[in-house]
Amino acid sequence: MSYTTPIVSKLYCSTSQTMFGVRKRPHVVNGGGFVVTDCSAQKVVFKVHGCGIHGKKDELILRDGDGEALLLMRRKGGMVEALSIYKKWKGYSVSYEGLQKLVFSLKEPGNSCLVKNRGIKISIESSVVGNKGWDFEIKGYFPDKHCSIVDNRGNIVAQVGMNKEVEKLMESKDLYHVVVKPGMDQAFVFGVIATLDYIYGESTYC
Repeated sequence: MSYTTPIVSKLYCSTSQTMFGVRKRPHVVNGGGFVVTDCSAQKVVFKVHGCGIHGKKDELILRDGDGEALLLMRRKGGMVEALSIYKKWKGYSVSYEGLQKLVFSLKEPGNSCLVKNRGIKISIESSVVGNKGWDFEIKGYFPDKHCSIVDNRGNIVAQVGMNKEVEKLMESKDLYHVVVKPGMDQAFVFGVIATLDYIYGESTYC
């Protein structure tokens, strides 16, 4: 992918492909979550805090390596949610003043037989959505750590996987890697991954 796609900020769009290591934290540490390390630079670039950091369920926070909040992911609630066959999440960017601006929406199919074979769709607030009605889609199965984020042109923008040697040693999949393609907003990618982590009841889930 040769173009740049700033979704949270162009600061998180690299001109080269980047591999990140993701290590889960125990639930007793800041409500669980995980730490993201740039494999080439060997430094922590993102941290995700699961539910419990503010005592709120269905809420996640993505921070940069210095601990500044970048994204707040919150599950949409209320009667509409209860009646819907979809579960919806909203991702908000967080300014230094604490102001929140909607960045993306993620729609997860529920357990209904009508939608169980359909993938998870993501819409970007600032985009002009085309005929498909969404901007990105999850292909594959996140709990297996074998999935991709694909744009609506069919391009893979990020891939989640496991090193075979690591997989043999770790049955719990507490350590995996994410490859983000050039130009793609890395903060957005990990905001999506944090949401998937919660949806599937992994390190960020209460």
